[in-house]
Amino acid sequence: MRRTLLVLLFLKLGALLIVAPWTRTWERNFFLDLWPMLRPWLMDDRVRGAISGLGFLNVVGAWFEFRRWFAVGRGTPPSLPPG
Repeated sequence: MRRTLLVLLFLKLGALLIVAPWTRTWERNFFLDLWPMLRPWLMDDRVRGAISGLGFLNVVGAWFEFRRWFAVGRGTPPSLPPG
């Protein structure tokens, strides 16, 4: 149950971070109204791309956790890093 929630959380957060910076909601939000000096920085395409990249990493993390979940379910131990 915990692993299912973890995978779903990673997927949902990843999808949100991939899509959100490119929507109209990103341009009109509470924080930009509260701190207008953040607007030029948060509207920069490089910052938006970096945030989308973090979302992509979350989706990749969900994929690896999903694979690990099935590996454990079949009885094969997950590969752990040495150390």
